[in-house]
Amino acid sequence: MLRILIRVLAAAGLLLATAVPALAQSEYLTPFPPHHVAGNIYFVGSKGMAVYLIVTPQGNILVNSGLRESPDMIKQSIAKLGFKYADTKILLISHAHFDHDAGSAQIVQETGALYEVMDADVGAVESGGKTDFQYAAQSETLYPPVKVGRVLHDGDTVSLGGTVLTAHLTPGHTRGCTTWTLKVKDGGKTLNAVIVGSPNVNPGYVLVGNKAYPRIAQDYAKMFKVLKALPADVFLGAHGAYYGMEAKFAKLKDGGANPFIDPAGYKAYVAERETAFRTELARQQAGGKP
Repeated sequence: MLRILIRVLAAAGLLLATAVPALAQSEYLTPFPPHHVAGNIYFVGSKGMAVYLIVTPQGNILVNSGLRESPDMIKQSIAKLGFKYADTKILLISHAHFDHDAGSAQIVQETGALYEVMDADVGAVESGGKTDFQYAAQSETLYPPVKVGRVLHDGDTVSLGGTVLTAHLTPGHTRGCTTWTLKVKDGGKTLNAVIVGSPNVNPGYVLVGNKAYPRIAQDYAKMFKVLKALPADVFLGAHGAYYGMEAKFAKLKDGGANPFIDPAGYKAYVAERETAFRTELARQQAGGKP
C-alpha cells in the first residue's frame, strides 16, 4: 500500500516526507533512459525525478542533483549520452528540498562545479535542510550541507558557452523556489524553454497563519502570476510528471514533431495547479486543517 501511495504522490509532485524511508523502492530512484529534449537540453534524471544537462562548448550546466543516491545514476546517464560528467561547470536547482538537492554536495566535490542558488533557499541548502519551514524537524529529509558558490536573486542570469538561463523567483513551495528559462534552437527555430520549480502545495502545508512562513499564501499567488506571464514553448519541470515526461518520451520513437514543445500543456498545467492552490487556500480559510 505504501508503494502505491508513493507512486500516486510522486505523480502529483506531492511526495510525503514520511514516506522517505521507502524511497529506495520508489520511482525517484528508478532509472529512466536519458534523452534529448530540445536544443542543448538533455534529460538525465530518473523515472520520478527530473535532472537536466545543458550542454555548451565551454562545459555543461546541471539543473538539480536529486537524492543522495542519485549522482552515480546521473553520471551514468550523462555518459550514455556521450558527454562527460567532469565537464559539469555549474550546478543549479529548482528548490531546496532533499529530492532535488541532496546530491549536490557529492556533485560539487567531484566536479568542482559552481553551485548557484536563489537567495531565499541558500540557508536551507547550506544547513542541509535544517532551516526548511516545513521539514526541518524531520531527519529523513535532511541532507549533506554544501557551501553555495554564488547567491542568485530574482531575474539574475547564469551564462556559459553562449547559453543564458534566467532565474525567476517563484516562491511558495520553498521560499526560494526557482523557475528557469532559456532560449534553445530546435528545427531552425528559437524556442522558449521553461523548467518549472514547483507550484504544488504539499500535504501538511499551512497556508493560513503559518508562523514559520507568514507570507506563504502571498508567495504562491506571486508565483502563479510569474508563471502565467512566462512565454513557454518547451515545457519542463522539477518532476517529469509535471509535463507528462514518460508519455512524451514514448512519442520520440515515432519521429514526428518534438512532443516536448507543448505551450498549451504548459498553460493548462499552470492553470490546474493554481486552481488546486486556491481551492486548498479557501478550504483552510474556512477552518479546514492542512
